[in-house]
Amino acid sequence: MNILKLVLCCFVICACKQAPSNYTEQSFKNTQLEGSVFGTFYQVTYDTDANYEVQLDSLFAVINTSMSTYIDNSDISKLNRNELIDVDNHFKTVFSNSEAIYIATNGAFDPTIGAVVNAWDFGPEGKIMDLDSLKINTLMQSVGLDKVSLKGNKIIKPEGTFIDFNAIAKGYGVDVVGEFLESRNVKNYLVNIGGELRARGLNKASGKIWTVGVENPNFNGTQSINKVLSLKDKAMATSGTYRKFKIDADGNRYAHIIDTKTGYPSKTNLLSISVIADNCMTADAYATAFKAMGIERVKTFLESHPELKVFLIFENDRKEFETLSLNGFGEN
Repeated sequence: MNILKLVLCCFVICACKQAPSNYTEQSFKNTQLEGSVFGTFYQVTYDTDANYEVQLDSLFAVINTSMSTYIDNSDISKLNRNELIDVDNHFKTVFSNSEAIYIATNGAFDPTIGAVVNAWDFGPEGKIMDLDSLKINTLMQSVGLDKVSLKGNKIIKPEGTFIDFNAIAKGYGVDVVGEFLESRNVKNYLVNIGGELRARGLNKASGKIWTVGVENPNFNGTQSINKVLSLKDKAMATSGTYRKFKIDADGNRYAHIIDTKTGYPSKTNLLSISVIADNCMTADAYATAFKAMGIERVKTFLESHPELKVFLIFENDRKEFETLSLNGFGEN
């Protein structure tokens, strides 16, 4: 997704968990490809000598052409202008998964909130001047993924509905790269796009499991690590509220995540949400949904979703950071 979400709070760390005892350590150098994509960076590390930079650039271009709201002639931009087009398989995959997570979270994850996000000047379309409750209510009439349907290769939606996959497409891009590497028989890799991660196998250069970190949500822009963990054959996405927010006259801080029920920015003490799942698309979407749900609703939701492991960083009444690990996040 092109910035399909904020440039995130987690990154790769060199120190790793000890490898299995039967691993024979040897001199080995991974291939590492780096560049810019989706309004952020990418870093792809894997254990063969092949250079797949051209293929990755091609994959990124296809995903952007399908789902970037920042590209005027992308499929999603055309749909948002109510042009009737055929969408590709990338779009259909992301739409179908968005629909499933929309239902599972009772609408907390909703890609049709895009017009309201734009109105609050958190999106690509710019700010609506003199925004008031009447304008918000008008925009909210077109919100709801249940108003949108996929018929064959066509998306059917109300004219006023603005679709925005920024909260899921970056994670999907991570998965596409991982699946491409696997199609080339690459068994050991780490894909990192703006902090959204997918790991398979080992870091062959060290003979150890891939290790990643979750950043502290520092409002001053500095970087420090809150938690280090091993990531093997899983994906992780982190979503934060501490880099894009607004402060009202009373000093209340409002996140860039818009409440899909009210149309207003979420007032929350949740600062960072990291989710581990089988694929990064799922982790990405739930990390966004959980910001809107709040701590207690997240805890209740996870009781029936043991497949999701979650790490929360939040601010207590004394303005101090606290953390909460759920469903065994970070346990090996």
